[in-house]
Amino acid sequence: MLGSLVTLGDLEVLADNLLKIGFPGVWCFHGEMGSGKTTFIKSICSKLGVMSGMTSPTFSIVNEYKTNKKDRIFHFDFFRLKKEAEAYDIGVDEYFESGQYCFVEWPEWIPSLIPQRHIDIWITVTGLDTRTIAYTMYE
Repeated sequence: MLGSLVTLGDLEVLADNLLKIGFPGVWCFHGEMGSGKTTFIKSICSKLGVMSGMTSPTFSIVNEYKTNKKDRIFHFDFFRLKKEAEAYDIGVDEYFESGQYCFVEWPEWIPSLIPQRHIDIWITVTGLDTRTIAYTMYE
C-alpha cells in the first residue's frame, strides 16, 4: 500500500500518478463522510477528459460521464442502499465488467459484488485541509 499526505492542491498530481498505472476498471473509494471521495473522483475524471456535470450520485446511485474522447466513466455512491441486492438489481456487475472506469463510493455496502481485480483507495482525514490517501491494487 502506497500512501501520501495531500492537500486539495495536490489532488491533480495524485490523480495523474494513479492514472499512469493504466488500471481502468473498478476503483473503490473508502473514507468517512466528508473525507473528499467525490472531490478526488472529480479530479480523476477531469484528468480523464470529463469537462462538466460531475456530481455525487448520492440519490441516483450511479452517474455516467463522457470524456472528450467519448469514453464512458461510471461513478457510484452506495451509501443509501438498504441491501446489497439493490446494487445487483441495477446491473452493477455489467458496469463493472464493461472495461470502463468505475469509481465506487461506499464499496463496503456491496462487498460480495466487488470484482477481484480492483483498486482500493483509502482517504483518511488528518487535518482541516489535509488527507492521507493510500491505495492497494488487486490483480
